[in-house]
Amino acid sequence: MRPKTFYRTIKGKIIAITLGTTLLITLITVGVCFYVFQSLLRKNQIQSVEFSLQVVANNVSSDMQDILYFVRWCGFSQDILQYLETFQDKEPLAVISKDNKSLRSVALEAHERLKEEYHNTRSSRYITRILLSNTSSSNYLQVTPTSGDSSYNVASLTQTSLFQSLLKSPDLQWGGIVNDPFVQGFKEAPILPIVRPIHSSFGTDVIGWVYLSVSASVITDYLKSFPLPKDSCLYLSIGDHCYQLLGTTCQPVSSPFTVVSAESVEGIDFRTQVQKVRTAEGSNETLITLPLGQEGWYIHQILSRQQLIRQRQVYLMLIGAICVVILSLGLSMVVSLNRTINQPVAQIRRKINEIAQGDFSRDDSIEWNHELGEIGRGINDLSYHVVNLMERRIDDEKQKKDLEYQILQSQINPHFLYNTLNSIKWMATIQGASGIAEMTTALARLLKRVAKGNSSLIPLKEELDLVKDYFLIQQYRYGGSISIDYRIQSEDLYPCMIHRFSLQPIVENALFHGIEPKGSVGKIVIEAHLNETEKGQDLQISITDNGVGMTEETIQGIFDQKEPKTSADFFRHVGISNVNQRIQHDYGPRYGISIASEPGVYTTMTILIPCIREGGKDEEPS
Repeated sequence: MRPKTFYRTIKGKIIAITLGTTLLITLITVGVCFYVFQSLLRKNQIQSVEFSLQVVANNVSSDMQDILYFVRWCGFSQDILQYLETFQDKEPLAVISKDNKSLRSVALEAHERLKEEYHNTRSSRYITRILLSNTSSSNYLQVTPTSGDSSYNVASLTQTSLFQSLLKSPDLQWGGIVNDPFVQGFKEAPILPIVRPIHSSFGTDVIGWVYLSVSASVITDYLKSFPLPKDSCLYLSIGDHCYQLLGTTCQPVSSPFTVVSAESVEGIDFRTQVQKVRTAEGSNETLITLPLGQEGWYIHQILSRQQLIRQRQVYLMLIGAICVVILSLGLSMVVSLNRTINQPVAQIRRKINEIAQGDFSRDDSIEWNHELGEIGRGINDLSYHVVNLMERRIDDEKQKKDLEYQILQSQINPHFLYNTLNSIKWMATIQGASGIAEMTTALARLLKRVAKGNSSLIPLKEELDLVKDYFLIQQYRYGGSISIDYRIQSEDLYPCMIHRFSLQPIVENALFHGIEPKGSVGKIVIEAHLNETEKGQDLQISITDNGVGMTEETIQGIFDQKEPKTSADFFRHVGISNVNQRIQHDYGPRYGISIASEPGVYTTMTILIPCIREGGKDEEPS
């Protein structure tokens, strides 16, 4: 026979398949992982930027809501309305108001109420000035947190085009970020001006206006610790105005980017917009946009390219390392397979040949700590079980012959004793010994039931008859010092099926372990009745004696008993634990024997089984 080449052997094929599979898996893994990583990396970057912007947006929105609530309060406060209506077209402190208060008192009360509400506003630190005036601007109230002030007057403010456009707008309008006109000199104080008209209490007439200057720090304060990469830009748009946010400054810019297309990214808030934009320098970037809670207010951030590139480089290095590790593992696997396949396979083949020749001895040298070792252990176990099977077959044949002989004996002895006892009964009757005749008759019936019975379940009436015969014999033994009372609910219970020899061991236990140690007259009561359940009826049989009783340890010992004690009594080998196990084996753990006892007073053993009548269908046990 021609020697096989390396690639024709199983080992060669396994090695070739292993190397090819390893390379293929490596390429597929690298490709899939790179694609998934790129998608996840970009998605995570977008979500990270979105989260940072949401923190800013939520804080700015919360502060602006408080400020706008204060503006609305100014238009509805009765003290403010009274002040504006009182000072409409009047010189201050000239006449007495209609409610008999001086104009100065009205002005002071309105001013104090305005200052109180200002200080109660959570975001008041961003309100740098409040001006509240009548339509002629001749009388006004002012609240400002700074003591210093410039020479810029209110009349000059009302003449500006920005003030007039904000005042005449039907809805709240934003004029962008401007320098505070009340701050003169080289110091810049960027603010967001808010101007709203105030209407009279009972009409739509404009009786005054309120002016608020909101510091731009309401936005820039939340950008002090904002994570902004060097090649990323942050923008703020308010209406038609756009600003680039550089640290804590807002620098106006015009058209910093043009939207090319919108993108859809899973996992982001519905308010967040992801767009492809072209910057003023001509580069294509990704822009993340979030609203700031006010109409026309948006914050934008351009994603960092360098951050994405750095993470991609780290991942490519990781991919390269993984490829090297996978290829190294593949080569190691080739070497390991070459060392671990040939010798084990040869030894297994040798052992199989020995078994074929009749050598079933165990060979521990083929039981390695790997898959082929499992096969070797299986071969050893198989040879061991074959030997045991042959030995068991021989033992089974011997036991079969012994059992056949015992069955023959069990069939001869009870019938022989039954016939002999009948003869004794008639001899006792002829001689006038009625007690001997009655006791012999009871024993004969007892033996007849033992001899003819082969089913595990019998009617309750037959089990009670067996107990009566057994108890009659014991009565002669104890000289009539014991008695038994049967309390059966109705004769309808007699057809209920019960395990053979289930009552007799309990009665025997009551006699030998309950009444006999007491040394006085004893009585046993057997009660039987039905319990209604959701699934049908249960038969409950209680056997109570007035003997010495039992402790909890004794009760537990009865159920834990595994081996019967040696005794000359005929039925002692059928114990209470055996009866309980038979009941639970057939009907489940819900049924069986329970024991209640009080030492020195009584013992009650209760059997609970499903009511299955003779000739009827079995009920499902719970």
